Amino acid sequence: MKETYIVPDCHDLLTELYRDDHIVVVNKPSGLLSVPGKPPNDRDSALSRLQKINPETRVVHRLDMSTSGLMVFALNIESHRALSIQFQNREVEKEYIADVWGKLASQEGSVDLPLRCDWPNRPKQMVDFELGKPSLTHFHFLESKSDDIHRVLLKPITGRSHQLRVHMAEIGHPIIGCEFYAHPAARYASERLHLHASRLLVYHPSTRERMSFVAQVSF
Repeated sequence: MKETYIVPDCHDLLTELYRDDHIVVVNKPSGLLSVPGKPPNDRDSALSRLQKINPETRVVHRLDMSTSGLMVFALNIESHRALSIQFQNREVEKEYIADVWGKLASQEGSVDLPLRCDWPNRPKQMVDFELGKPSLTHFHFLESKSDDIHRVLLKPITGRSHQLRVHMAEIGHPIIGCEFYAHPAARYASERLHLHASRLLVYHPSTRERMSFVAQVSF
C-alpha cells in the first residue's frame, strides 16, 4: 500500500500530492470551493483549477468550502466510474481532524443520527428521525488544546452534507469556527473552520492498489 505525506496546506494554495493518468489527489485549502458555484465570483474552485491542467478532470466527492484537506479527482470516464462506485459502496476510508468546544465525556464513541436538509435554512442540515438519511460518525479524543478546545479524530462512515458539523454540535461539542452550528463562543474562537480531511484511503481505479494519503493539519 502506497502512502504519501505532505506539509501543511498554505492558505489559498491547492497542493497536489499525487497524479498519474487516472487520478489526481490534492490538499484543498479552507476557503476554496470544491466545484464552481453559479455566481460569477464563485467560479474559482479546486475543480476549475485542476481543469486548467487537464480539462478531463472530473469531481468524485466534495468538501465544504470552509473545510480543508484531501480530495481525489478522476482524470477520465473510466476512473470516474470506478471511484464513484467506491464511494457509493463505502470502500473509501476518510479521517478528519477537528477542534471542538468542550471536553468530551468519553475518549471515543459514535454519533448515529439521521440527517436531512433544513430546506428553509439551506445549506444547513438537521436531525430528523422520520425523514433523515442514516448517518454515522465515529470519534476519538486526541488532545486538549486549552480548557475549552479539544482535538478529535473523526471517522465518517456515511458521507452526508455537513455530517461532522451537525453530529458534533448535536452532542454538545460544536466544531470551532463553524458558522452554521456553533454557539458564539465556539464560532468566534477562530476565523476559520477547524475541520481538516487528514487521511484518505482509496483503491486505484485501474490497478486496484490500495493507496493511502495523509495531509497534516494546518491549524
